Amino acid sequence: MKGIEPGRVCVKLRGRDAGSKCVITKVLDGSFVEVLTAARKKGTRKVNISHLEMLDKVVEVADENAVKKVLS
Repeated sequence: MKGIEPGRVCVKLRGRDAGSKCVITKVLDGSFVEVLTAARKKGTRKVNISHLEMLDKVVEVADENAVKKVLS
């Protein structure tokens, strides 16, 4: 799917974190990615890409300040 890349900002559509912003940290395969959300403090989560709505913004995953700014 086009637009699936590390650093892409998304909105979760389903699950406990529905409606919250997240950042893709790693692409696992054609169906799953790891995301970092502000709603959960424990780190990254494995998420099905069909549960995400991609936004136009992309941030550098290594830049923690940029990621925190997007998630707040």
